[in-house]
Amino acid sequence: MTNSERTTASTARPAVARTLPWLLLLACPLLLGLHGCSELSRSSIKAMRLAVKGRPQVQPTAAEVAAKPYFQMQASSPEGSAVLILGNVDGGRQAWYGNHGVVVFIEHGRVVQTTGLGQNLDGVQLPADDPFARGLQTLSGPVSYRMGKDWSPGYRYGVPVDATLTPAGREQVSILDQTHDLLRVDEQLDVPSLHYRVTNHYWVDPRDGFIWKSDQQVAPGLSLQLVQLRPYREPQP
Repeated sequence: MTNSERTTASTARPAVARTLPWLLLLACPLLLGLHGCSELSRSSIKAMRLAVKGRPQVQPTAAEVAAKPYFQMQASSPEGSAVLILGNVDGGRQAWYGNHGVVVFIEHGRVVQTTGLGQNLDGVQLPADDPFARGLQTLSGPVSYRMGKDWSPGYRYGVPVDATLTPAGREQVSILDQTHDLLRVDEQLDVPSLHYRVTNHYWVDPRDGFIWKSDQQVAPGLSLQLVQLRPYREPQP
């Protein structure tokens, strides 16, 4: 990146905000599977600037997704929705960028950190034998494990979370007018210290474990639905 490009990218990035809606993605996108920083064109920025008051719901079409050369993922919450752009891949950790300083970090399809939201998942302490790293398509029955989660505000760090993953059968999932035959996996989370229980859902490609869609509660009372529109598929060994 040249000095002028860094200056342009810096001035284009919006200020951090704590509340939704988070409707835009100004990031250094990951293009064509390569790490790199690229300034969005003015027309692209204008097209993606969906600063609508209230609770906007973004419903991109297949043509709109195909028209942009970025890896894209739709994120929805009770506050609205947005199309996030993949900004970085570090090992298996992906950073998906939104407006107002919002970033959603995922590993193996699971949200492991967020920034810029009203509540944030600051981190996850995962077991050595993480079922998501093995691939949820390998589950033949219920699997239980324990992890720790950090949430803010409130200084809730290292909170023990008991989890049970259960295969729930095949389902047909439509994404951008294409139907995918996916395996649904339910994840029941139990946090005894907070008297908190919730069930997440993941729709998994039975061939390689890629998670096309998920409903995840990333913090108590804050849920995100993630749908891969133009996915980045990690290389398989």
